[in-house]
Amino acid sequence: MGERDANLRMIEDELDVVIVPRDDRLQIYGDDSRARTAAQLLDAFLEAIRAGRIPTQRDVSFALRGGVEEPAGAAEALLADTIIVTHRGKPIRPRTPMQARYVQALRESDLTFCVGPAGTGKTFLAMAAATAALRAGEVNRLVLSRPIVEAGESLGFLPGDMLDKVDPYLRPLYDALHDIIGLDRTRRLTEHGTIEVVPLAYMRGRTINDSFMILDEAQNCSPMQMKMFLTRMGFGSRMAVTGDITQSDLPAGQASGLRHALDLLGGVEGVTVCRLTEHDIVRHDLVQRIVRAYDVADARRGSGQAAASDDA
Repeated sequence: MGERDANLRMIEDELDVVIVPRDDRLQIYGDDSRARTAAQLLDAFLEAIRAGRIPTQRDVSFALRGGVEEPAGAAEALLADTIIVTHRGKPIRPRTPMQARYVQALRESDLTFCVGPAGTGKTFLAMAAATAALRAGEVNRLVLSRPIVEAGESLGFLPGDMLDKVDPYLRPLYDALHDIIGLDRTRRLTEHGTIEVVPLAYMRGRTINDSFMILDEAQNCSPMQMKMFLTRMGFGSRMAVTGDITQSDLPAGQASGLRHALDLLGGVEGVTVCRLTEHDIVRHDLVQRIVRAYDVADARRGSGQAAASDDA
């Protein structure tokens, strides 16, 4: 129930029910469907506790985000295995049902596409799964790539050699590595070629074997760039392609390679597509509300444009 029944209070507030402890039982009062959802979520928490995993308040919060619509999946997320333990001893594991399925796809599929809004863990979970595969000897190296596209503003001339110039664009990938394996180990593995962080444009002409390859911010690549990246896959390699199709920085009218690939490859054997939503956001709660507000505004804009077209 949490300290001072804090976990119960969170469930009550989210589902608009009343939960009353009676001896070793909980009585739930409220709308029938909401009370049933609360009971299923409580069953999931109890299953996790019996398995030796005590849910924290953050676990309860994440379970409520996705579990309201899919209460049966809450247990799936709460009982999900740890992907990897960071250099600071912090376990990384999926927090929502869809994240759990995404991690499973990263482990089992040769090619995994993951699309979703900011803060859903698309890149970080892929990096964790790739690092875990490297640590387990399943692959020999990591190859991490991003298209070099400026996000709405020109940075102008950047000093230094090629690596210095592209470093600001690739910095988010390094940040994830630093969080997972630490700064020093990232530097050593990069110097030895075990980890390679490379702009998408420099992938042409290569065949990459026994590697875990990640293409981040894939919504910013063209269909030809996407085809070029996907066809780099060699024997013993796996790929993860992540992006948010609502945040393309490509010039107006230019097709996104990510959207094109999803339409083309969604039913191909060996390809898994995972779609995360605002319920999978694991950053500050405000991020979820920001994403929801932008989605509502985009929907209104789309309906307004459609109405204007009908009038014309």
